[in-house]
Amino acid sequence: MSASKPTHPNADVRMKGFAQRTTVDAALAWLDSVLPPLTNLPTEELGLYEIAGRVLARDLTSQVNVPGFARSMMDGFALQGEATYGATSYNPLPLQIIGTCLPGTPFPRQVLRGEAVRIMTGAPLPAGTDAVLPVEMSDLDGETLRVLEPVSSGKHVGQIGEDIRSGDVVQPAGRVLRPQDIGVLSSIGIGRVEVVRRPRVRVLITGNELLAAGTLPAGYQIADANGPMLAALVARDGGQPILSDIVRDDPAAIGDALYADADVVLVSGGSSVGQEDHVPRLLAAEGELAIHGVAMRPSSPAGMGRLENRLVFLLPGNPVSCLCAYDFFAGRAIRALGGRSSDWPYRRVRVRLSRKLVSTVGRVDYARVIVRGDEAEPLAVSGASVLSSTTRADGFIIVPADSEGQPPGAEVEVFLYQ
Repeated sequence: MSASKPTHPNADVRMKGFAQRTTVDAALAWLDSVLPPLTNLPTEELGLYEIAGRVLARDLTSQVNVPGFARSMMDGFALQGEATYGATSYNPLPLQIIGTCLPGTPFPRQVLRGEAVRIMTGAPLPAGTDAVLPVEMSDLDGETLRVLEPVSSGKHVGQIGEDIRSGDVVQPAGRVLRPQDIGVLSSIGIGRVEVVRRPRVRVLITGNELLAAGTLPAGYQIADANGPMLAALVARDGGQPILSDIVRDDPAAIGDALYADADVVLVSGGSSVGQEDHVPRLLAAEGELAIHGVAMRPSSPAGMGRLENRLVFLLPGNPVSCLCAYDFFAGRAIRALGGRSSDWPYRRVRVRLSRKLVSTVGRVDYARVIVRGDEAEPLAVSGASVLSSTTRADGFIIVPADSEGQPPGAEVEVFLYQ
């Protein structure tokens, strides 16, 4: 991502207000245009015990068959299937037991017709045999096996390459590796893999009124809620959050902090049109302020741009606005930069509205709702500082810009927070 000189016409809108706001669609289009494809993302090589939840950077192809030999799928007796034909409980067929075959050890000689070998699950099938008779289908009389039911050739035998064949692509690039995926990689002898490097995300919290996260509010100061929330969101989306002390509303200090050693910088606070909102002007002066002011509620003061090789997101200080702007824009970028799907990371359900949901044409609304059974009850769509509205809510509805809302009983799609 190469930086360019600012083109935004409203670089300094302090105490002036937004002359215009960018549509959500246009903001997303700009963002997607500057995100690199999976093949251009930085990677790192890690061992099997380090890659759970990481994104595979390259296709992985097996160099071996799994299994690499014919093996027993259960405890029983290895034999020639044809030798069991005609066996019944009334007419058991006798076979001579000539030994035992255990996992990891081949049987030392070929088995002839009329012979059988005790075999354990996972043991290699002895030469001359082609089936395994389960214990419950037999009876023993010393070293004589009495077959009570026939088994066909190949029965209860894991064949060579039955699970994976040499040359198969076992895991495609872009896959988020699950525990079972890692087990498969180990089974084909892959001990280290190339994964997409997690994007480094600097979480920059600004504001003279803020106390450190987790501090008891006192006087006219408030505890930082956005820092820990953003760090958790970044981790959820596969990024590596980088935290530091709160930055005061000082242009020089904020300007220095923007040059963090990071792929993405999230700036919470100082992004709107107030006297102390320095970030838009600084970003425009030092890099590119591509978007500032978005036609959405909440989060209308949100913005984004680039500073050298960093993506910079201006997130409002109000907590709900901060969450909303992160989910719409910053989270999308972090997921893409980490090789993940840029789509919303929430499970979706379709339910009906229990009452009317009001919106305004010309802006996108992020409306929190409570889901009860097959109905969704809207909470207030205003109140950008009321973070508890997101904890009371089960999820949210995105009301498009061309809609005035939805009547009671309308079917809507809800994005569930969990």
